Amino acid sequence: MPAPTLVAVAHGSRDPRSAATVATLMDQVRAARPDVPARLAFLDLNAPSVGQVLDSVAESGETQAIAVPLLLGSAFHARVDLPGLLAEAAARHPRLHLTQADVLGADPRLISVLDNRVRAACAARGWTAPHDRVGIALAAVGSSSAAANRTTARLARRFAAQTGHPTEVCFATTQPSLTHAVQRLRARGAENLLVAPWFLAPGLLTDRLVAEDTGLPHTAVLGPDPALAEVVWNRYDSANSRTLSLSA
Repeated sequence: MPAPTLVAVAHGSRDPRSAATVATLMDQVRAARPDVPARLAFLDLNAPSVGQVLDSVAESGETQAIAVPLLLGSAFHARVDLPGLLAEAAARHPRLHLTQADVLGADPRLISVLDNRVRAACAARGWTAPHDRVGIALAAVGSSSAAANRTTARLARRFAAQTGHPTEVCFATTQPSLTHAVQRLRARGAENLLVAPWFLAPGLLTDRLVAEDTGLPHTAVLGPDPALAEVVWNRYDSANSRTLSLSA
């Protein structure tokens, strides 16, 4: 049987840099496995929508698709929005079997990408650890879900353990803020501070973090990166394996 179509589902943004970054990531995804159809859809603010892409998949005669959320956290979009959109598409197209994969999450490969971004930013400024006492404000979107925010806080602790950098978490949409993280890092003896965005792509929220303290340097965002494409296919393969085991 042909491999299921990969439908990568991004959040969407009014900022064109976001969609452009995700499109470049999808180029890397397709290049890694040119034999598997791979499409990009957006939850909001950009086209094509999830429904439009799934309608197109069904109309082309394909019978299986795996939706991989290009999301770093398992919050409302992954738990409610996307399952609802998949259920609506399944009702419209009973012959199309849809599976939702896990979010990208705090995959060790993505933590390594963040580490690379931090190393590049430090090298550009001539900072060396531990001599220059570099502190990292790991900045994420933030969620109304306290559990999701705790998961990001654990990510910051994992990053600190891996890199040796004092690290404090902060959020663009909720507390603790970047200002709070900076205060905590200063109290811990950090002399040079660096904001490390836990974001796949630049956009309005990363700009908000820059505006909160214009004197702080920021690393590049996570994407696009070949490691990200590798994680996307890993989530696809895991979901496909679950589907095959259930149908066996």
